[in-house]
Amino acid sequence: MVFLLLAAGYITTVNLIGGGIAMLLAHPRQLDLLRSDPALLPGAVEEFVRYDGPVSPGIARFAREDVEIAGVRVPRGATVLIGSALADRDPARFPDPDRLDITRRDSAHLAFGHGIHYCLGAPLARLEGEIAIGTALRRLPGLALAVPPDEVPWRPGGLRGPESLPVTFVPGG
Repeated sequence: MVFLLLAAGYITTVNLIGGGIAMLLAHPRQLDLLRSDPALLPGAVEEFVRYDGPVSPGIARFAREDVEIAGVRVPRGATVLIGSALADRDPARFPDPDRLDITRRDSAHLAFGHGIHYCLGAPLARLEGEIAIGTALRRLPGLALAVPPDEVPWRPGGLRGPESLPVTFVPGG
């Protein structure tokens, strides 16, 4: 239970916040848009988890019975990886899915799961992301990456976020 609370309730939110700030700093037009209209923040958080969320590539499930998916036989008991991160970049589902767009109107992504497996902490993660990212942008108006975006080190594996986020800023604005 402690591991679940740490992994699902803390690490993912830290990665959402760090990743969201990294995405904004790597996309200056989106950053400027959000700074000019802070009311976009809830939609921006939804776009961060859709575009490059903290749980990647997806969630493991087990087939309860023999089933065929897209012409592939999956035997009972086999592990199936649900690629929610891939689904959230599906061009049949999201127009221009590889573009970060904090004004995207359709935010029905799978980053928090679906159905009975929907993340219990999703409302709290959203709120924490909005508060932390909004506070950082208000208090650090000169916030910028100290390295090119492709030099920001990201954690490998299933819980995705920046290992560190080298930034510059002027305290107090």
